[in-house]
Amino acid sequence: MSDVPPSHPRYASLVTREKVVEGVAKGITGQNGLIAQGRGEAFDYLIGERTTAGAAEAERAAAAMLLLAKRPVLSVNGNAAALVPEEMVALANKIGAPLEVNIFYRTEERVRRIADHLRSFGAEEVFGEAPDASIPGLDHARAKATRGGIFDADVVFVPLEDGDRCEALVRMGKKVITVDLNPLSRTARTSTVTIVDNVVRALPNLVGLVGEMAGRGEGELASIIEAYDNRDVLRRSAEEMVSHLSRQFPSG
Repeated sequence: MSDVPPSHPRYASLVTREKVVEGVAKGITGQNGLIAQGRGEAFDYLIGERTTAGAAEAERAAAAMLLLAKRPVLSVNGNAAALVPEEMVALANKIGAPLEVNIFYRTEERVRRIADHLRSFGAEEVFGEAPDASIPGLDHARAKATRGGIFDADVVFVPLEDGDRCEALVRMGKKVITVDLNPLSRTARTSTVTIVDNVVRALPNLVGLVGEMAGRGEGELASIIEAYDNRDVLRRSAEEMVSHLSRQFPSG
């Protein structure tokens, strides 16, 4: 990684970009992941590169949902593995969930590299290298899943998801938590809980919330989920983008 001075006004963004580039060099992230990163960064500008009130609300609901889940699973793609591997492993360990590698541009070598990368951060249970099931309704490599992992999960946490697989998982009766900076995407609109935040902020927030909320009773956690309205959070996220633009270019 190049020597980016912390004083640079775009320091956090530049470091994040370089992590994705480094992921490509390591064979973890596909080259198309660079495009996805750029698209996400554009939406991050629109919310002021911060965790909004709506995102914080979604993160709290997601933490409650993961803590109440009977069979939670965390899905990992190339960008997530490059950007937040340590946080993904920490979250998995806190809720006792396995990780499962699932990537759009699948090669067995890249799946192995991602799995080994996660293990290097202390992951104890990583699925994806030997899928033995298929998600109904998908005719792509992303349909591959593992029994005991995503295929049997009741709650799937999928940072940086794609819309058709999200829809397929929901059709299977699963609750799906995603991190998506675009509140208008099919993924965002289909998910049970959508965190409109940068994954490099959302994951540390979520790890902290799970630790903070772990001692709460099932009734209290269930009430947090019951009160959550994903469509309202998405609407507010879109309004926040418009409001942020208006503040940057005030009339008169």
